[in-house]
Amino acid sequence: MTGDSRIPCPSSASVADEKQAAKTALRKALRTARGGLDPAIKVQWDAHIGAQVVAWWRLRQVSVIGVYWPLAGEPDLRAAYAELHQAGVRLALPVVMERDAPLTFTEWTPGEAMLPDEAGVQVPAQLRFIERPPALLIPCLGFNADGYRLGYGGGYYDRTLEQPPRPHTLGIAYSNQEAQFSHAPHDVPLEVIVTETTHVS
Repeated sequence: MTGDSRIPCPSSASVADEKQAAKTALRKALRTARGGLDPAIKVQWDAHIGAQVVAWWRLRQVSVIGVYWPLAGEPDLRAAYAELHQAGVRLALPVVMERDAPLTFTEWTPGEAMLPDEAGVQVPAQLRFIERPPALLIPCLGFNADGYRLGYGGGYYDRTLEQPPRPHTLGIAYSNQEAQFSHAPHDVPLEVIVTETTHVS
């Protein structure tokens, strides 16, 4: 008897690879689900989500909100941004200054000239950097029942939220992006996930 196991034990590397492959497949499925939405329905859902964001603000009256520029089928809340701006809220957009670093934020006024940043995302042509806002709208590729977010894999928001104090966090998604996935022990759930079915109170 040699003592060799007849049943191969998976290495930690292969388990990690399997988990990564599963998340990659989930991200692809969630992109497909979001991309398959009827444009007319999407407009209605975006309007509802935007209204709930404004309702959330009216209850809390934060002075600055970090928003996002919609990409790849994300909910387009620019009408809500304009309403918040008209109400006197200062808006900020995230800027990628370097990879593997937290996001930087620049003040933004709806309608001003825009240019792509290092990640190809639209940002103001004239950057006016500010501290991280006390409230952030965070687009979710996916989310689970416990309020954890699945992003695109870059880790920008994760690194941004690691820095105290923790801001208010509103995950923005459609209800068909809810999925089952695990989270790391250090992950913190978002304060609320706002979808087309949400009614903020």
